[in-house]
Formats: sequence, C-alpha cells, structure tokens
Amino acid sequence: MSTSPSPETSGPSGTPDSSGTTGPSGTTGPSGTPGLDDRTAGALAGAAVGDALGGPVEGLSPQAIVERHGGRVRGIVEPFHRDEWRTARPIAPYHKGDGHVTDDTLMTHALIRVYEKVRDHLDAYAVAEHLVPDLMGTVRWIPELEAEALPLQRIFLAEKWLVARLHYGHIDPREAGNGNIVNCGAAMYMAPVGLVNAGNPDGAYAEALDVAGAHQSSYGREAAGVFAAAVAAACRPGATPGSVVEETLRLAKDGTRAAIEAVCEVAARHDDFEDALGPLREAVIPFDTVGPDYRQPSLGARRPSRLHSIEELPVALGMLLVGGGDFRHTVLGSVNYGRDCDSIATMSGALVGALHGEAAVPAEWRTEVSRASRLDLRAPADALAAVTREIFDRDRARRDAHERAFAALAGAPRRQEPADARPHPGRTPATGQEEAR
Repeated sequence: MSTSPSPETSGPSGTPDSSGTTGPSGTTGPSGTPGLDDRTAGALAGAAVGDALGGPVEGLSPQAIVERHGGRVRGIVEPFHRDEWRTARPIAPYHKGDGHVTDDTLMTHALIRVYEKVRDHLDAYAVAEHLVPDLMGTVRWIPELEAEALPLQRIFLAEKWLVARLHYGHIDPREAGNGNIVNCGAAMYMAPVGLVNAGNPDGAYAEALDVAGAHQSSYGREAAGVFAAAVAAACRPGATPGSVVEETLRLAKDGTRAAIEAVCEVAARHDDFEDALGPLREAVIPFDTVGPDYRQPSLGARRPSRLHSIEELPVALGMLLVGGGDFRHTVLGSVNYGRDCDSIATMSGALVGALHGEAAVPAEWRTEVSRASRLDLRAPADALAAVTREIFDRDRARRDAHERAFAALAGAPRRQEPADARPHPGRTPATGQEEAR
C-alpha cells in the first residue's frame, strides 16, 4: 500500500503544505520520531481540522457533494447552502463550513478541560461532576452559531442526554448512557483518553469504556473504547496504520470488531480514496443501522445490539489504510465519503496526527481553522501533555505500591526490571522518548 503523499490538490485550502513546520519545540524523540507533545498536538489539530473540513458536507452522499462542489472537496469550503445557512433545513441555524469546527471539537476540548481539573484518569463520575457543569455553565465562542453561548446550546440531542440524565435525572453515571440513541456521540471526543494513555491501548480502552458509560451504551460505548485505544496505539514509536488497526481488532468486541475487520479488509485493496468510497460503504452496510438515507434513519436505527456497529469508526480506520497515513489523502477521503463525515474525519485526522505529529496536519488548514473558529489549537494540547506526564507518574507510584503489597502477600521478591527497561531521567515518562533539555 502506498504511503506517499497524496497528489497536490486545489481549492480554498487545498494547496500542499510547504511551510516546513515542525512539531512543538523540544518534543522530538530518537531518530526524529515525534514525542509526546508533538503527537498530542498532532492528534488534536488533526481532529479539529478533519471536523472543520467535514462539517459543510455532513449528511450528504458522495454524489451530492460532487454535484454541489463540481468535484470532490479538496480543502476548506463554504456552507452547502451558501448564505442561506441560517434558515436552510435540516441543519439550520448552524454555519457549517468556512473553517468552523463542530460539536466534535467542542466536546473534545471540554473533555480536556476535565482532565485539567482532575489531573488523573477519568471515569463516569468525572463526566457528571465536571463535564456536564462545563457544558451547562460556561459561555464559550461557538463557531457555528457565530456567537458566544453555552456549549449545551450547540451539542446534538444525543449529547444533551448527558445533561438530562445526569444533572436533572440524577442517574448513576455508570448507567446513564443506557436508553440514549446508540451513535458515535461518545466516540467522537475520546481522542484525549487515548492521548492520556499514549502507548497503552488496553488502558485507553478500559478508561474510555468507563467514561462513555455516562453517555452511551452497546456499540456506541464500544466504539468509544476502541477509538481511544486506536489513538493510544498510534502514539507508539514505530506505529503504522496497519499496527493501529491490528490493535483495534485485538480489543474490539462483537459487531464493532466484525465491522472493522470487514471494512479494513476492503480498504487494504485500495490506495486511492476515489476508488474506495463505494467499496467501504458496501463493506459497512451489514453492520450499519441507519440505512441508505442518512437523514432518514430506518426504524431499526441506533438501537442496542451485539451485531451492529457505528459506521464512523470502521470507515475512519479504513480511510487510514487507504491513505497510508497521509493526512490529506486520509482526511479528504473521510470528508468525501459523506454521511457523518465530520466525525469520520475527526477520528481519522486524530489518528494521523497521533502517528506523525503536528507537522503532518497541513499548516494552512491549521491556521485557517484556528482563525475562523477563534480556537487555540495548541493550548489544549500543551495542557493535556502536561497532565499526561502527571498521570504517568501517579500510575508508576500506584504500580510500585501494588508490587510491594503483592510481594509481601506472596512472599516473593519484587520484580527487577532490566537496566535498559528502567526509566531514564532524560525521557518523557509516557513514551520513553528523549526529552530535550
């Protein structure tokens, strides 16, 4: 499979990145591999850019996208309904397009703020105690509304469920996701969980399942765990699109695993998203409950099932393989797939950024999305990387305490790590990569 950059493209922001931008200062590991800070910045920038590129064509078919734009989307584009976005159905009153992020990014950044407060691993109770108050109580700039408002006023009904169940219903947070429509609403903002568990897919999977229990159930919750695991796997030095998919297949269960396997088997035969759009959709159809018309879901749509899967995660992983980890090819494939393409591109963009660092995300797209959305894309990454290091130190202390307790219980000596496996004072704790001094 080709991993070379995609052909040069044209469009509002479709020119190749020639800025020579590197990742955050002092975050490059041995042999120039991205370090923790760079991968964190890349994943979050990649998610936001993918979100902004996919927003204006969300819910459409690939054919409708071509008819509207005279070809495939190759960069940042205007709203589908142009100046009528305030009243055009079914998405009014949201200004989707022109570099505006959607609720995927709003929720991702809200979860990062929870990590900043807790400064440790999260669970469903953290959602109730911190995420819900953040959505309800702090006015922020909402790009699609072109105004300051509470995030609660922008998020979709499946996310407003968090407020209804936890704040007003006082449901046990671990069970609050039961009864919600089963969709990608939790998975779409789980990249921070994967980054906090960088290099540890098993830990990311378990933590995301706990967090997502407050929001989703069934395959919606499972997708949240698997996506977080994929991001964590992408942070491993030497990771590839193939190794990321292998980790998801190792951890995923039921219909989610079957869907990923089916889609990625087809994706492995393609290295051009133009040829892959139809085959990937055909591969995921047996597991998708929404049906052929995304805006008119079937009567069986979004119900709990061990046989089904959300569409977004398998397709995002498939596009990661098709694009060979190249950001433009991977994310533009996700965008032009249509349907829930802002979330598909959010996921695939996060994975490419975690694999290759911030410079993999075209600088002109990062700059324009940041400007248009009035959003600092670097500050949340810096904050999350700092918290990740703190959490790793806490984990190490907890692990040492457990080993001491077990040694006392079992009458066995504590395990001695080989000298080359012990933490090096000049390495970042979460990745073991060299840290600049």
